[in-house]
Amino acid sequence: MKAYRIKGSFLMKDVWQPFAKEVIGNNEEEAKERLLSIMGSRHKVKRRMIKIEEVKELQKDEIEDAVIKYILERENE
Repeated sequence: MKAYRIKGSFLMKDVWQPFAKEVIGNNEEEAKERLLSIMGSRHKVKRRMIKIEEVKELQKDEIEDAVIKYILERENE
């Protein structure tokens, strides 16, 4: 699996809120799908109200999320 940082915005009431979230996935499409699922679950936002502006694959030293870093380290053992 790979780590991705996805940046974009989502509509919360009448305001577009920016976000940057790190997720894991086998490819870019899987990472986008995981992000849409997480944002919908946590913020009760419909998928059409989420705009993805950038998807970047991360190297090990670029990962900031401790959980993602731990998962990838355990996978490589």
